[in-house]
Amino acid sequence: MAVNARSAVACLKHAARVMVPRGAGCVLYTGSTTGMLGGLAALPYSLSKATVISVVRAAADELARSGVRVNAISPHAIATPLLLRSLARLHPGVPDEQLKRLVETGMSDLRGAVLQVQDVARAAVYLASDEAKFVTGHNLVVDGGFTASKRIGTPEASSTAS
Repeated sequence: MAVNARSAVACLKHAARVMVPRGAGCVLYTGSTTGMLGGLAALPYSLSKATVISVVRAAADELARSGVRVNAISPHAIATPLLLRSLARLHPGVPDEQLKRLVETGMSDLRGAVLQVQDVARAAVYLASDEAKFVTGHNLVVDGGFTASKRIGTPEASSTAS
């Protein structure tokens, strides 16, 4: 909570001090699908990301009158080393390659595409650009439709694992 929720409020406080007098600006947060749906992550993490998404909505309303846009990007799981280590702890005995496959293909019904860090970066570039000049209070969900279906394949432990 301290890192995600408190830093979101602190960031907003300091950004608004600079942006409001200028009459323009863009504050961009990282939410998560875990802040939108229950049961995807540990409760404190999910609560902190839900708080970030709520801060976006509340701040967008307040700061729009000053020309400041506030948005969030909520990506779903990306097969980063950090996530794969966490999954390995949750699913001991499941081979790393199988966990990677689960993240890349088992957490979305959108076939032919795998969520990568660059996809989230592209979403950020869009929301920070003039192309999104009329977008505020929005949580851009980058999840391949996961939040529309909420299906996760369950990894099976390898029979060769000891």
